[in-house]
Amino acid sequence: MEKETQNLTKDQQQQMLFVMLIQQHQQICMMGLGKIMNPTTNKIERDMSAARYAIDTLAMMQEYTKGNTTTEVAEYLGHVLSTLRLNYVDEINSPQEQEQEQEREGSDLEPD
Repeated sequence: MEKETQNLTKDQQQQMLFVMLIQQHQQICMMGLGKIMNPTTNKIERDMSAARYAIDTLAMMQEYTKGNTTTEVAEYLGHVLSTLRLNYVDEINSPQEQEQEQEREGSDLEPD
């Protein structure tokens, strides 16, 4: 990768790193939603709190970098966030997630 970045300006390199950071959080979210396989375990796993954390982190990045990124990077981040949020809502509203939520709530009501 070093060869690829040698001809880029410092600003272009930073933009590329920022996009890579967005993509990392996008991947974390998609793994948490059970949409892609976890490369560590080679399994599809759901972790909705990890997905939510990744979305919140990207939203914070969007807020803190407002006006400090190129139009293309800002639009890319906005598109990624929209896609992840729609997928998150879709998973929250899935029958599987609603059943799991009811099970969690039911276990809280049981006496110790």
